[in-house]
Amino acid sequence: MWLRSWLGKASEPHILFPAIAVVLVGVVWIVTLSLNAIERVNAEEAAVASSRELTETYEAQILRSLREIDQALKIVKYAYEQVGEQNALLNLKDRALLPPDFLFIVSLSNAKGDSIASTRLASMKNVADRDYFYEARDTDTLIIGQPEKNTSSGEWRLHFSRRLLDHDGSFAGIVCISVDTAYFVSGYEASKLGAHGVLGLLGSDGVFRARRTGESIFSGEKADYAALVPNGVEENQSVLSTSTWDRVRRYISARPLYDFPFAVIVGLSEDEQLAETNARARQHLIWAGIASVLLIVFSAIMGRISWQLAQSRLRAAQEQIAHAERVEKLAYHDILTNLPNRSLFSKLLGQGIQQAHRYNKQLAVLFLDLDRFKHINDTLGHEAGDQLLQEVAKRLKLCLRDSDTVARLGGDEFVVMLPELVEEKYVVTVAQKILAATASPFTLLGQEFRITVSIGISTYPQDGQDEQTLTKNADIAMYQAKAEGKNNFQFYSEKLNANSLERLALESSLRHALDRNEFQLHYQAKRDINSSRITGMEALLRWNHPDLGVLAPMQFIPVAEETGLILAIGKWVLKTACLQNVAWQKLGLPRVNMAVNLTARQFADEHLLEDIALILNATGMDGELLEIEINESLLMLDVKKTLQVLSGLKAMGIKIAVDDFGTGYTSLATLKQFPLDTIKIDRSFIRGVTNNALDKGLTDAIITMGRALSLTLVAQGIETKDQADFLRQRACDEFQGFYFSMPVPADEFEVLLRANQQMASSEHRNAA
Repeated sequence: MWLRSWLGKASEPHILFPAIAVVLVGVVWIVTLSLNAIERVNAEEAAVASSRELTETYEAQILRSLREIDQALKIVKYAYEQVGEQNALLNLKDRALLPPDFLFIVSLSNAKGDSIASTRLASMKNVADRDYFYEARDTDTLIIGQPEKNTSSGEWRLHFSRRLLDHDGSFAGIVCISVDTAYFVSGYEASKLGAHGVLGLLGSDGVFRARRTGESIFSGEKADYAALVPNGVEENQSVLSTSTWDRVRRYISARPLYDFPFAVIVGLSEDEQLAETNARARQHLIWAGIASVLLIVFSAIMGRISWQLAQSRLRAAQEQIAHAERVEKLAYHDILTNLPNRSLFSKLLGQGIQQAHRYNKQLAVLFLDLDRFKHINDTLGHEAGDQLLQEVAKRLKLCLRDSDTVARLGGDEFVVMLPELVEEKYVVTVAQKILAATASPFTLLGQEFRITVSIGISTYPQDGQDEQTLTKNADIAMYQAKAEGKNNFQFYSEKLNANSLERLALESSLRHALDRNEFQLHYQAKRDINSSRITGMEALLRWNHPDLGVLAPMQFIPVAEETGLILAIGKWVLKTACLQNVAWQKLGLPRVNMAVNLTARQFADEHLLEDIALILNATGMDGELLEIEINESLLMLDVKKTLQVLSGLKAMGIKIAVDDFGTGYTSLATLKQFPLDTIKIDRSFIRGVTNNALDKGLTDAIITMGRALSLTLVAQGIETKDQADFLRQRACDEFQGFYFSMPVPADEFEVLLRANQQMASSEHRNAA
């Protein structure tokens, strides 16, 4: 449950959009950082490869230069020792066997270190104290001295020497080649090395013979040879490290020159090699930042818009709820007194009966009618009458417990329910309090008036098992109270039914009515509000009693309900109506709906759906042309059972109508549960729509409710043109009543159908 609630909240747009933005921003930054990392790795690999490539090139260049220098030394040595040429330098120079003298100085020194010959006379001097001289005494290998700075020119020079031997093998001196140290770093390429790149010739003694960084050349600097050129180093390995001489981080490659006591050093500045990559990385970060800001701004805007839409929908929903509450209040409360109306009282009474039945308790219903109320209305006007009703409502509530209910049924009629009745004397106490409260004078329009009230009382379960019976019996008792002189209360009793013996006789005759074919169906048309064409009909039962004449349903249906005879009678009605509808269709008359009423006993029959299906199959009646009407109060007796039956009817294509709507207690929320097609507004409201504000308001409320549920609205009991015009203005769908058509036998209704068919054909021809 908590997960569903959390997911529901998380899916709200003003939360979802920022969450998506956070995810997208995270994706942008992950992609950006990953791209930068990949590009940096690629750039680092390129820098390493470039460093290795330059090292290989530089190594080849240095080796070639050193070998050329050594070769020149060997030639001079040979010329001096083997040939014995004292003027070897001149002869070799003439024969172009010496290196160019604009770069190199070749000189000969004797055993004492004095220069005896040189390609540059100005450079001749004693070199006995030089390392490249005294080291040559003991070895016949190439001697490379420490770099030496010329004090006058400031140039650094590097001296290469080999010893000379006399004809007897003794030390005769040295041959020396001197060269500017810049010569060994002259291969510097700014485009490849950059401003902080390094080329260097490092001696195995840790002294740089030459190092060039940018345009600057250095010699004689100390460095850690082992650190730069470690033993066992992989061939041409490049290492990222910080140079000790200038603290610059470089990709450094070192290669030892195995024929010479040197190593070549090439270093590429990390900053320079990664400058372009770092610039792109910064650009990527900037774009990622811009994209993040745009995403955040966009999500904020969309979140704000979504939040506003959500708030708008919430307000609309709240307005709809408020409107529904207003409509429901209008439908279930009396506008004048704010008391529950007939519908709500029926609902509450039904619930009270269920509670009393469940817990084996009693309840009482008090039906109240004000005496001489019409006189006040006629003399003081309706304003005073309304004021009186409001004051009576206040006094009645003061006479009751919080658990008791008082409602206004209409006009000057009130009804009270006393639930959880323990002792009958409490009913008497309440009735006496009501009589006393209403007997006190009322001040109306500045004048003092007195009224009385007549009260009828019925109790559950003695006087009835349902709300209609209890209310009806309380009403009968109220009339008995009026008959007893008014301003009193009377309990209902069977003695009040003056027709009890007649009822027994009626029941006896009813048991044989079907066998004697005494029942007959009359049909009353339902007409369209705009065209007045017949849209359907309602089958109405009549009993041709051999002694009492034609009896209306209200005179015998209650007896049939109580005795159970209604089940057989109901099947006969349904079958006869279906056969008649099919017969009219075979005559070529229009296909119109046939409405048939079901009583409470019929609706509760467990074989109802099966019987209807058999009748439809036996008569050939199309289920879509059949409309079953049930009283509003049946909907709430057993919601689960009711929904099951109605769903079964809908499965057969049958339409469902709620008859006498407005007299029950069904709410908008309740109606939505059921698969209904039609609402038939009770005739008690239609009777007063033109002159009674309450009936007009209730009718409007019912029409509004029906429209909200997309149901067909049928007004019953239309008897005057004013009533028809009122309902036509309210856009009621269909009419039914004496104003349009009385209930007539089948042969007379066939005439109406033919006239309706001719009218429709005429309209079609005129339209064509």
